[in-house]
Amino acid sequence: MGAGVAGAIKRAGGEEIEREAVSKGPIELGEAVVTTGGRLRARHVIHGAVMGQDLRTSADLIASTTRRCLELADELGARSIALPAFGTGVGGFPVDECARLMVGEARAYEPRTLEQVIFAVFGTDADDAFVEALSEGSPAEPPA
Repeated sequence: MGAGVAGAIKRAGGEEIEREAVSKGPIELGEAVVTTGGRLRARHVIHGAVMGQDLRTSADLIASTTRRCLELADELGARSIALPAFGTGVGGFPVDECARLMVGEARAYEPRTLEQVIFAVFGTDADDAFVEALSEGSPAEPPA
């Protein structure tokens, strides 16, 4: 948890979040684990494994990680979840494709308790990509 969103969570929420996450790993790519929120205002942090040690990701991993995070939020009884643009920082994945995949997964998901999915993205390019994906009508599908 040194760079990108993970590093920001660690700095704001405290070392205990990282310690707890490490104790629950390793996990498979596309999976996720839950920790406490530490000093954050959130009760929980859901950590998605969207990149391997090679710092690369794929459309399939972004889609499956998004889906798993939504499922875990529901299992926790959460009413909302905030998701970053998976893999677009350190992983270098195209933000417009990421936005289509993540918005598509959120639209396709059938929640039990989850009422709101917030795409907490950084920068004008990411903002524009997610606004465009949200304005499109149909769920995205990962490329075959």
